[in-house]
Amino acid sequence: MSRIGILGGSFNPAHGGHRHISLQAIDKLGLDEVWWLVSPQNPLKPATEMAPLEARLASAKGMARRAPIRPLALETELGTRYSVDTAREMLRRYPQHDFIWLMGSDNLAQLHRWKDWRKLAHSLPIAVLARRAYLGSARRAPAMGWLRRFQKRRAHARQWRNWSPPAIVLLNIPLDPTSATAIRARNPDWAARYLSSPSATDKD
Repeated sequence: MSRIGILGGSFNPAHGGHRHISLQAIDKLGLDEVWWLVSPQNPLKPATEMAPLEARLASAKGMARRAPIRPLALETELGTRYSVDTAREMLRRYPQHDFIWLMGSDNLAQLHRWKDWRKLAHSLPIAVLARRAYLGSARRAPAMGWLRRFQKRRAHARQWRNWSPPAIVLLNIPLDPTSATAIRARNPDWAARYLSSPSATDKD
């Protein structure tokens, strides 16, 4: 069975920080691949700030080149909007894979706002990848009030396939400081290069 990390996000656009956190997850969790689930629309983010899915997926494919990272518009294919529903359908569709959900400390901080987040935690293990300075705030995240009893030692992170969800591990990694918000501020029309021609992704 393949060991797959799932990193969901807007990828608006994809950048080096996404690639870095994925490669760190592969190393620390012993993964075969990381799948980037490029969301059609994050329910917690305004649609007016979101570039077209086509551009975001193209930017993800460019950023993932020559790495064991697979960008997918799987939620569009599955017809799901919320992570809990996506996880359920993935487990049904891909029984040959073992999945672990990946997130940064920023997503852990708002996890309690996600639809049926406890059900998501019951579906598959979770790995939080955070800079050491943010591990303290990650432990204080509202959702950790419930998840703390299921926390695993980071020294055992590669054994995650033996864990029965709910299970969560907080991993210390040197994070890339790249920000999608900063990229959009510098270049508000970044998506245009990916929409200008069918071969745009080949030029990344």
